[in-house]
Amino acid sequence: MKLLVTNDDGINSVFFRELVAALKQAGHQLFIAVPAVEQSWSGASKTRSRPVKTARVDRGFGCPTWMMDGTPSDCVNIALGHHITEPLDGIVSGINIGMNGSLGFILASGTIAGAWEGALHGLPAAAFSQDVSPESYAFLKEHGSRPDAETLATLRHSAARAATLVGEWFPRMGRNSFTVHNVNFPIPCAPQTKLMRTVPAQVHVPKIFGPAADDGSHRLIWGHIVDVSPPEPLTDVQCLKQGHISHTILDYKRLGHA
Repeated sequence: MKLLVTNDDGINSVFFRELVAALKQAGHQLFIAVPAVEQSWSGASKTRSRPVKTARVDRGFGCPTWMMDGTPSDCVNIALGHHITEPLDGIVSGINIGMNGSLGFILASGTIAGAWEGALHGLPAAAFSQDVSPESYAFLKEHGSRPDAETLATLRHSAARAATLVGEWFPRMGRNSFTVHNVNFPIPCAPQTKLMRTVPAQVHVPKIFGPAADDGSHRLIWGHIVDVSPPEPLTDVQCLKQGHISHTILDYKRLGHA
């Protein structure tokens, strides 16, 4: 298939590069449009107050690649509107550093928003995220997403699984589904790790900003996430805790329906 690939961790993310490699290994023809720098938690925002700069670059992916100083939604919209002239079969976003599960994070995720922008263009779409421990997350952010050997092994299994799932799902989705397949891989992840259908966990996210500094500013912290989900059905957060791959179908047509 012909696929557009994006992410929200930036063009240098190893997690993104492993996804691109797996998609190419599966035989897909790729186009890439990604932020120049990390755009995590940007949600579906688009840059309105300034122009978005875009440049075609060669970063060794072996396919047409554009880097932009905007959000994932900017990247996808501009690529589809101005750079890619041939019909596409879908859009793939990720692999995100860290999980994108629960209502508290799905709506804020730039990774999911990149896939959603593709769905807004009528395309099949999927977002992939890799769960990591808090310690690994801090290490990855500090060292430019360069994982240790164990994390890299898990990441490569996850990327291969993502490429397989895209090949299974997209041909069956059709156009204008306004649906995003949201997938979260556990740590560790292996070829035999079970895929489970899930729903977004219902969480409260109080105090995700720290107390005011001397200049009156507040900085984002993790805070204390409070899961108030009912025991059933299985949520994405609980699925990851059980060591399975979480697969949530985000059907945006159902918004507002009883």
